[in-house]
Amino acid sequence: MIRALWTAASGMQAQQKNIDVVANNLANVNTTGFKRSRADFQDLMYQNLKSTGSPATNATQVPTGIQIGLGTRLAAVTKIFAPGDFSQTGNELDIAIEGDGFFQIQQPDGTTGYSRAGAFKRDSQGRIVTTDGNPLLPEIVIPSNATKINIGSDGTVSVQQAGQSAPTTVGSIQLAAFSNPAGLSAQGKNIYLPSDASGTATTGTPGQNGLGTVTQGLLEMSNVNVAEEMVNMIVGQRAYEINSKAVQASDEMLQTANNMRR
Repeated sequence: MIRALWTAASGMQAQQKNIDVVANNLANVNTTGFKRSRADFQDLMYQNLKSTGSPATNATQVPTGIQIGLGTRLAAVTKIFAPGDFSQTGNELDIAIEGDGFFQIQQPDGTTGYSRAGAFKRDSQGRIVTTDGNPLLPEIVIPSNATKINIGSDGTVSVQQAGQSAPTTVGSIQLAAFSNPAGLSAQGKNIYLPSDASGTATTGTPGQNGLGTVTQGLLEMSNVNVAEEMVNMIVGQRAYEINSKAVQASDEMLQTANNMRR
């Protein structure tokens, strides 16, 4: 019964973490480029009271042993990089990636971060930057006299300048891909950093070598499905509740055992 108390308690702790993951998904249902997370669980070690295959007699073996499980634990929280829905904004610097790939963003410390959020702006120098003011890499500067910005599906950025009839190319957006995107380290602010698990970034032109294309005037929204998350929350809540009932049942059994001499 003491074992049951700790086993059920591990189930309650696991479901609490599961609800934490679901809550974060729901909180970011309107976050541009957000990718939902999924909690993965593992059963804990087993106490072997009788080993499988141990001798029953001189001529027979035990076909199935006796193993008592000791609960569960959170094994991983996996990012699901399925595409989100696209929202048409009409903004010239809103860019969506259709397919695989990440935008490259220069971080304040000089390192390169990676993002699926394409809500870009222009800073005082004309650079294309994120909402936090971090520039897109490779750096692209929009001339101050530009009247229109065009971004091709291959990432080519051209502008129409006042007094000129032909557009001028000012740069090209390059995307990055990883062999294991789920291994990226989420930093918040729509930024991921590479890790040993994700592998190194492979950069290239949109639409080539397996990279997605870019589309101007669209934003990729969160891939969180509210109905699915609500179901996960109900399942987690009920699992937490039933584990608490197991704790209560174990406590009542211990109470009964303690009162046997009365």
